[in-house]
Amino acid sequence: MNIEDKLVASVINGLKALYGQDVPAAQVQLQKTKKEFEGHLTLVVFPFLRMSKKGPEQTAQEIGEYLKANEPSIAAFNVIKGFLNLTIASSAWIELLNDIHVDKQYGIVAATDNSPLVMIEYSSPNTNKPLHLGHVRNNLLGNALANIVMANGNKVVKTNIVNDRGIHICKSMLAWSKYGNGETPESSGKKGDHLVGDYYVAFDKHYKAEVKELMAKFQSEGATEEEAKAKAEAASPLMNEAREMLVKWEANDPEVRALWAKMNNWVYEGFDETYRKMGVSFDKIYYESNTYLEGKEKVMEGLEKGFFYKKEDGSVWADLTAEGLDHKLLLRADGTSVYMTQDIGTAKLRFADYPIDKMIYVVGNEQNYHFQVLSILLDKLGFEWGKSLVHFSYGMVELPEGKMKSREGTVVDADDLMEEMISTAKETSNELGKLDGLSQEEADNIARIVGLGALKYFILKVDARKNMTFNPKESIDFNGNTGPFIQYTYARIQSVMRKAAEAGIVIPAEIPVGIELSEKEEGLIQMVADFAAVVKQAGTDYSPSIIANYTYDLVKEYNQFYHDFSILREENEAVKVFRLALSENVAKVVRISMGLLGIEVPDRM
Repeated sequence: MNIEDKLVASVINGLKALYGQDVPAAQVQLQKTKKEFEGHLTLVVFPFLRMSKKGPEQTAQEIGEYLKANEPSIAAFNVIKGFLNLTIASSAWIELLNDIHVDKQYGIVAATDNSPLVMIEYSSPNTNKPLHLGHVRNNLLGNALANIVMANGNKVVKTNIVNDRGIHICKSMLAWSKYGNGETPESSGKKGDHLVGDYYVAFDKHYKAEVKELMAKFQSEGATEEEAKAKAEAASPLMNEAREMLVKWEANDPEVRALWAKMNNWVYEGFDETYRKMGVSFDKIYYESNTYLEGKEKVMEGLEKGFFYKKEDGSVWADLTAEGLDHKLLLRADGTSVYMTQDIGTAKLRFADYPIDKMIYVVGNEQNYHFQVLSILLDKLGFEWGKSLVHFSYGMVELPEGKMKSREGTVVDADDLMEEMISTAKETSNELGKLDGLSQEEADNIARIVGLGALKYFILKVDARKNMTFNPKESIDFNGNTGPFIQYTYARIQSVMRKAAEAGIVIPAEIPVGIELSEKEEGLIQMVADFAAVVKQAGTDYSPSIIANYTYDLVKEYNQFYHDFSILREENEAVKVFRLALSENVAKVVRISMGLLGIEVPDRM
């Protein structure tokens, strides 16, 4: 039982003894004592004035005296107006640390057979180009969210929907068949997703050149620039060929399908490598090429039931004006589906595969309207969780101008970014002497852990809803609110623990309570204990940044303690053992919290 729960129970007993009243626990409000006052926890006494029939100071004084006499964990109290500030005894803090000490997975609630099943969709790449910086934020948020939801006692299925069909895919395929000369990832030494991305760029280059040439022709025939552009885009042979290819794909043309399967497989191998390096994974992958037909079927069913309507051109629409929205296209006149149709089909398949209690979509905030509509449509179509689906909406991520150029000159490639981060980490760590005395293999591994930790932490510490600028240089600083600062503190504690073990010091399963603690030590135990509430809060708010910033605050506090107090040189054996146990539990919480964010921590640095 934590200290707060123990005190709430004692306050309830006190109110009964003093004023003969039964009070529900919800009415007993304890908060952390403000920095400028003495004490750890503060009880707000205003709700009890009508039962004491006395002023706030006198009521607080009476409750304080009762607790001091009857609750062993209270060492002292003081009254400021209607606030009773309580000082917790050292022995109570040590008991609390003992409870945390025996719990190897402190703060984590394990799922049971009856736990709700939450499905989280993230990543959603297109198979016509590599993953980029936007995908990095998406994957890191999705992965951290899955860990946090699981840590709150839910069963979780991590899922990905791959956009593997459509005109954009046909553009890469067409460009490869025209300009590729049979190039493969093996023959070129390129990752498959990069190779296919290069042909997507090649298509665009040739298409723009074609449009420019056609525009000049139409302008020479008297068309205005605007007219010439529209005519040129409609007349582009390349774009028309890509459209024909899509029609053939939908009609299951064997040649087009074979090329599509070959190039997509190159891309999947490339994606897998990127995901592995990033440390993210999925339990189940869905492909739009399989789900879009299911969606069409569901839309036709909705049409029969009168949920949707058909226009004269044959297109199918949903009228959402009653919900305060507009009319939404579900099937085009030529029968091809839009994203909304695909999302309905994917939902249908997922619901058949898993008994989902909640569905969370990790998708950028430019899709806010899309998910508002999807929720209404799924609800109309009879999916129980349609109404309560969660769109975990996040902001854009950009780089400071001119930081890194990518293949396309505009989009920052995820692989390039990770490589850059690892090499910057190696450079910075070398300059600071953090890799001295390590073998090449150890040094490389630490550079990887630090580089990727810097990237992940910098992205996850920002509130997901906000747009952000990712600054590679700033993220690798060993001071300040960064991944490397937290990792370095963890490694420092591990070094202390190794030295203690070499000196033959054993931390007992239960730390003796007979020592007086300083304010700093009590504050640190209180912060470590807060971790359980932080994990819960992050789960309720779907917010990885709460965990990131808590971890930074804990580590900052620990570093101050480390600076101000002796640990291994402490003369008093009991105090030394206590401080080692405290350090070990700070490290444990740091390891667990960083693990929830998908970040590794090194044992030495």
